[in-house]
Amino acid sequence: MAARVLIPLPDRDFDVTEVAVPWGLLTRAGHTVDFATERGGAPAQADPLLLTGVLFGQLGAEPEPRAFYQTMTEDRAFRAPISWSSVDPSEWDALVLPGGHAPGMRQYLGSAVLQEKAAAILARAVPVGAICHGVLVLARARAAATGRSALHGRRTTCLPRYLERAAYYLTAWRLGRYYRTYDAYVEDEVRAALASPGDFVRGPLTLSRRGTYTDDRGAFVVEDGSYVSARWPGDAYLFTKALLARLSA
Repeated sequence: MAARVLIPLPDRDFDVTEVAVPWGLLTRAGHTVDFATERGGAPAQADPLLLTGVLFGQLGAEPEPRAFYQTMTEDRAFRAPISWSSVDPSEWDALVLPGGHAPGMRQYLGSAVLQEKAAAILARAVPVGAICHGVLVLARARAAATGRSALHGRRTTCLPRYLERAAYYLTAWRLGRYYRTYDAYVEDEVRAALASPGDFVRGPLTLSRRGTYTDDRGAFVVEDGSYVSARWPGDAYLFTKALLARLSA
């Protein structure tokens, strides 16, 4: 049965792979994907450096995610998103919270409205996936029943500190704080929201190897009931497959 899946986005700077791969695989499987931005009505813009290459043509999205992205930008739902405030949490069969690290992501990661909507959807026990910086939306959200972080009591991963730090050190000479969205590392903030240290799962060390549609050896996800989390764009295919498995269950 086809599901309705919501992907909220900032106005600009979202990660190409973490949005386009879930969109591509979900729509290929026959599901409907809708988008939401803060005000709605106008399409969001991806981080342009991830389309052209962050540094000397490297560190950007791979060819297939870029191809998914180009097709996605012509999709009617992408071109006419709804607003975050108009999202009714009861209407969605699944939620995908993508990441991104460039400055425009702060609009999305810091939105109290979006955090409230995401926590309400997670509480319904429908499939919810968060990848990379997207995990911050749930870490910062407060569960209505407890007042604690929506991730309190759950196992999760997110962008590991070592990956965020390595990307920053590699590019700071040219791009400044492009890879440091906030002063605190994503991993540190997510860890602080959890019930116990053992609820954070960093996953195997990786610096460049990425999973693909046919090869998951470079990918890693954490699954906790209806909730799926992943570390970075290299996990996007396995991350989406885990969500698809929940939608078909």
